[in-house]
Amino acid sequence: MKLNKTVVALALAGLSLSAQAHKPWLLPSSSQVEGKEAWVTVDAAISEGLFDIDHQPLKLDGIVVNGPDGGKLELQNVNNGKLRSTFDLKLPKPGTYKIELVSKSVFGSYKNKEGETKRFRGSEESLAKDVPADATEVKLSRMQSRLETFVSTGEPDMAVFKPTGVGLEMVPVTNPTELRVGEKVTWRFLLDGKPAANQGVSLIPGGVKYRGTLGEIRKNTDAKGELTLELPAAGMYMVSSSWPAATPPVPGQPPAMAPRRVSYAAVVEILPE
Repeated sequence: MKLNKTVVALALAGLSLSAQAHKPWLLPSSSQVEGKEAWVTVDAAISEGLFDIDHQPLKLDGIVVNGPDGGKLELQNVNNGKLRSTFDLKLPKPGTYKIELVSKSVFGSYKNKEGETKRFRGSEESLAKDVPADATEVKLSRMQSRLETFVSTGEPDMAVFKPTGVGLEMVPVTNPTELRVGEKVTWRFLLDGKPAANQGVSLIPGGVKYRGTLGEIRKNTDAKGELTLELPAAGMYMVSSSWPAATPPVPGQPPAMAPRRVSYAAVVEILPE
């Protein structure tokens, strides 16, 4: 099974939000859509600058759109460009919709019979092909990434936020399509269905290249996996978190590779007061 570039990027970057890392994102034209014919356009890309179209498109394979009634929506007017992908969604019913891309991958290294170190990345299904039967010193790391954004039309609701119990998830106490400057928001994070206590979470606005600074807000969750913060200036933001926390590199040694890494990222819009 050939792993597409999206999964590779997610696995290697771990959805890291350092200033230099390439970041995948799903950016809706608006988080609140009005009108009898409610449509939204979504940009999808991997970029160095958050929401900048500067690197490569995000593959749309695996995108799932969950409706408020439990149904799935089809992507319409799909376009795969050189630097970004785009698609439209018609929102047929009032409520909140969740657009998500969940990826799983395995990567690591091994030594072949000649004693050479080989690296690989793929899927659970491709492991037998990626790693020879006579390989030694096999090191594996499994990566699960969840990338989301949210759109509401009419009266927002919370039906799409039922957790799956797998990986790192955000279960909002405050609907993420109803965010306004100066108000407080509460988000709950779960790891495999249980509260993700003392979990570091970042909130970063787009437009870094115009500000010259990252502008990151970082907080840790409490014992219930919750955090509350006052919403900053209006704009599009990325919420992100990963587990376990990255360990500092040891000079002269290869980077430590956790047996399992899970990450979460979502694009949200903060509206003016």
